[in-house]
Amino acid sequence: MKNIFIINGSHPFAHSGGAFNKTLFNSTIAYFNTLKDFQVKATYVGEHYDAKEEVEKFKWADIIIYHTPIWWFQIPFGFKKYIDEVFTEGHQNGIYKSDGRSRSNPEINYGTGGLMHDKKYILTTSWNAPKTAFTLKDEFFDQKSVDDGVMFGFHKMNAFTGMSLLASHHFHDMEKNADVPHELKQYQAFLDRVVASM
Repeated sequence: MKNIFIINGSHPFAHSGGAFNKTLFNSTIAYFNTLKDFQVKATYVGEHYDAKEEVEKFKWADIIIYHTPIWWFQIPFGFKKYIDEVFTEGHQNGIYKSDGRSRSNPEINYGTGGLMHDKKYILTTSWNAPKTAFTLKDEFFDQKSVDDGVMFGFHKMNAFTGMSLLASHHFHDMEKNADVPHELKQYQAFLDRVVASM
């Protein structure tokens, strides 16, 4: 039995209502609820949450699935607040013990104090930017992938806790040219591959 904790990092703000990430979030919950070997817990950061309870969900989970839109090349401010509050609550309480260094030799071992080494995570992001903005020469992201570029710090944050990346999936051009049924079909195929690899 695997424990899956699914987080919807979107929340309403300005012209963004979070509809696609809500659909994605609900689709992920439904997908894993149909599989007999998985138990699911979920959080939508746009609603009330208790940081202590969220820490317990991280401790309970084998796999964390993050869904987030990208706003101004970062995660939404409500999702960042969630992470700040929950990970701080998890200090010496299941998420991380310290930054990993010792006072006797503080130059080495930074980032090795995580307590979640037995856990993996999946990241999905949704963008207004088209995929070609990341892949074509002279386009905006200088041919850096989502994972090696904008989301590098997010991946390092998870590594700091001890978690390792299981897989990532990125949705592009979702504001101007979204084909949601096609994207959801591709996403289900992605989940099928991830589950088959477990």
